[in-house]
Amino acid sequence: MIALSFSSNHAILSMKVAIFPVDFTLETYRAVFKDNAMINSLLFTIVLTVSYTILGMIMTICAAYPLTKKNLKGRNFFLLLIVITMYFSGGLIPDYLLIKNLGLLNKIWALILPGLINAYYLIILKTFFSTLPDSLQESAYLDGCTDIGILVKIILPLSKPVLATLSLFYAVGRWNGLMDALFYITNPKLYPIQLKLYQIVYNSMQLDIQQMEGSAAAGILPESLKAASVIFATVPILIVYPWLQRYFVAGIMIGAVKG
Repeated sequence: MIALSFSSNHAILSMKVAIFPVDFTLETYRAVFKDNAMINSLLFTIVLTVSYTILGMIMTICAAYPLTKKNLKGRNFFLLLIVITMYFSGGLIPDYLLIKNLGLLNKIWALILPGLINAYYLIILKTFFSTLPDSLQESAYLDGCTDIGILVKIILPLSKPVLATLSLFYAVGRWNGLMDALFYITNPKLYPIQLKLYQIVYNSMQLDIQQMEGSAAAGILPESLKAASVIFATVPILIVYPWLQRYFVAGIMIGAVKG
């Protein structure tokens, strides 16, 4: 992909491109950055991903923490319901009808609300919370701290690795999300970057690059434009990943295995 995106048309048509770019050029990237629709999709996806990740983490924390309380009535029943959702879903048509009846078609909330809590991530976080010593919470209760105060002042500061890991999972999942946007969004202003890439790939298959929506890429091969677009959409999430990588292994291990 990288080699294709930086190679000239002649080199691509001659099939000279393998691992490294041939006849290095930035024309494809200039075309991508001149495409206002692509820039708008990228900015919208950043806003969407940040909003989804923050709301998803808040909802997951609020659901996981009460489930660690052994005196919670119906605790096992709620856990069973959560596990069931990991194996069974309503299906595509009921999901679409639900979103339509809620009036969420062509709205950003159609891309946020349906997947706001991931059952697998919730169980990981609940398991991690359960591994924290009960004596910490008991001491806080004796000092007059409430459940919310314990969660905010004690539990969350001790849970940074698993919180960072799950935030990365939520962010990557939303960034790469395509199918929900494909079904629920028809307004070009609300196209996530993956849906925009899908259109580029689809249009390039028609071998008529001049008809690509909002494209200023006349004279550029579809293969080169696809490669540059994929790189353009992938770089932002790759920039975020190293900042959270140090928490990644520790977070998933201590959250998945109860000691």
